[in-house]
Order: sequence, then C-alpha cells, then structure tokens
Amino acid sequence: MSKAPSEIQRAPITPESRESEPRHEQILTAPGAPSPTVRTAPAPTEAPAPAKSRDAYFDNVKYLAIVLVAVAHSWEPVMDGSRATRALYMIVYMFHMPAFILVSGYFSRSFNMSAPKVKRLITGVVVPYVLFETAYSLFKRYAGGEHDASITLLDPFFLTWFLIALFIWRVTTPIWQSLRHPLPVALLIAALASVSPGIGDDLDLQRVCQLLPFFVLGLLMKPEHFQLVRRREVRLLSLPLLAGALAFAYWVAPHMQLGWFYRSNSAQEMDFQWWTGPVMTLAMFGCALLLTISFLAWVPRRHMWFTVLGAGTICGYLLHGFLIKGAGYYGLFDRYEWLSGPVGLVVVSLVAAVAVTALCTPPVRRALRFATEPDMNWAFRKTPAKR
Repeated sequence: MSKAPSEIQRAPITPESRESEPRHEQILTAPGAPSPTVRTAPAPTEAPAPAKSRDAYFDNVKYLAIVLVAVAHSWEPVMDGSRATRALYMIVYMFHMPAFILVSGYFSRSFNMSAPKVKRLITGVVVPYVLFETAYSLFKRYAGGEHDASITLLDPFFLTWFLIALFIWRVTTPIWQSLRHPLPVALLIAALASVSPGIGDDLDLQRVCQLLPFFVLGLLMKPEHFQLVRRREVRLLSLPLLAGALAFAYWVAPHMQLGWFYRSNSAQEMDFQWWTGPVMTLAMFGCALLLTISFLAWVPRRHMWFTVLGAGTICGYLLHGFLIKGAGYYGLFDRYEWLSGPVGLVVVSLVAAVAVTALCTPPVRRALRFATEPDMNWAFRKTPAKR
C-alpha cells in the first residue's frame, strides 16, 4: 500500500554533542547529554565555567528546514496543474528530510546504551511518538470523518514516521560505529529495501532503510566538515548546481513519479523493474547530498531573529500536520480553487511559513513540554552510585 508523503523535518531535535560542541535540547536530532571529558579540578577561588551556549548555525538549520517542510506540505493539495510548483516540490523533497537526518546522525555520535541516554531516548522520542500517533489517529477518525480508522502504533500516520525511524537509527548507532565501512553497508541496505516489497508497512521500515545512509553519514561527520561546507567557494559552486537542479526538475516534473522522493515503497510497488530500485537509490542519494550541501552552505552562521526558534522545531514539526490535514478535511483547498493559481500558491506558502514559525516559539514549546520533553523520573530506576 502506498503511503502518504513524509511530513519533517524534527526531525526538531535534541542534539547530543561532545564536550567541544554546544548542547541542543530538541528531539529531531538526537536526545542525550554531552559526553563527559576528564578535567582537572579547579582551584577553590576559580569561578565555575559558564555553560556552553547553543550553536546558532544548527538552530538556523533546523528552523529553515522545518519551514521548508511545512511549505512543501502546503503545496501538495494545490500543485496539480502547476509544473513549476511540482518542480519546486521535488527539489525541496529531495533534500529537506536528508538534511534533518544527517544532522540527527551528527549529534548522535556519542550515543551509547547507558541508562541516562536510554532514558532520554524514551522520553524524547518514544513517548512523543506514542502520544502523537494516537492524537493523529483520533484526529483522522473524528475530524476527517474516517470512523473506521484505528489507532495503531505499527503503521505511522503522516509525519510521525520520523520519530520511530529516529529511535531505530539511534539504537543501532553502536553497530554503525563498530563497522569499518558503515556507509557502503547502509547504502547496500537501502538498495536491498528498494527491491523488497515484502517489507510491508510496519514501522515504515521502507523509509527507515532507504533513508538510513544519511543518518550513518551524519555519524561519520566531524565539525571540520561543516566548516568546509560553509566556505565561500562552496556557496558559489552551489549556485549553478541549484540552477541546474531546478531546470532538470522542471523538465522531468510531468513524468517523474513522486514515490521516489517519499522512499516509502519498493520499485516493484511503483510498477518499475526491480533493477531501477538500486539505480535510483544511488542516484537520489547523490542528488540529495549535493542539494543538502548547497542548503547547509547558505544557512547563516550568526545569530538571527529566528535562531531562538530552532529550539522549538519539534513542536513546529509535530503540530503543523494538524493544520495541513485539518485544512484538507475541511475542504479548504477544494472550496477555494484560486489557491491553485500563482497568487494562491504564494498565499499558501506564506501562511504555512508563518504558522510553523508561530508553532516553534518558546510559549508553544513550554505548553507542549508535557508531550515532547516529559519528566518521567518516576518510570526509571535510580542509577546506583559508583563506588
């Protein structure tokens, strides 16, 4: 069964950094605390070291990516008949989730199965998945009028797939870090998944497998790689790359099946020959990586007005789906046909961008903390003191 397209990037994000990097408290990257570093004890008169500040660059990455996710989702109901909008949609879908996943892998490098990190993984990923998968199922049943819609945790609905995928990727992090050549192995798994219709829909394992290489690549990245991406030469080279990508997307837009971008089905399920699966897996990995690098190259490094919103992208990711689905259930896009025209597309894009921005603000994050950052000390054993 073909699934609905994936709907962002948290990916909002709880990055987990090493001692030399700031700590981010969001779930779309990876929940966990920084790895400790051995230090000499300070002198009695020495003031305590200030806490590490957040990295403005990565907060900017997360905010801009979540805006692209929301805008692309708003295009889905109105892009039919517009070749240009379909081409832009294909470009955005090519890299917005790979960018989130790559950054998630980067901040998962120090993950292990220690008790504190497992606790954060459960409270920051598993609990939100259970709550929002249930909420979306109920929303579909009562707001969408699908009274036979059942609540299931095995078949993620709409955008909740990313949470369960992040859980699977993170718990397998020690495996990827122990392999000598993890990226080729991840690409092989993705290619095999693309020709395996028997995988089915449970836990959206097609997407988990086909997008795995981006997470593994993030695990392999180091701070200097992001410094390299942000060089002026890379930004200049990205301009002709983006122009060529837009021209190519416009050319193939009427003929390209969007299922390749969603990565939720095998080649056979999309009525292609089996060998097209591995070919498209490698081709789309390369294209997505180039577009991701181009995106990362242009993200501002300094603190911007929207930098503070990077801490709340988990809220924007999980909540904007109710707005998109609600508008569809209400028949908004069918009722106002002018939304499919050029002016309507601009209006829809602006409304989506403003709405997701509002959902990332600190008040919304505080109000939703019970679901995205719950305090569940009561559910875990106390870590025994070291002797």
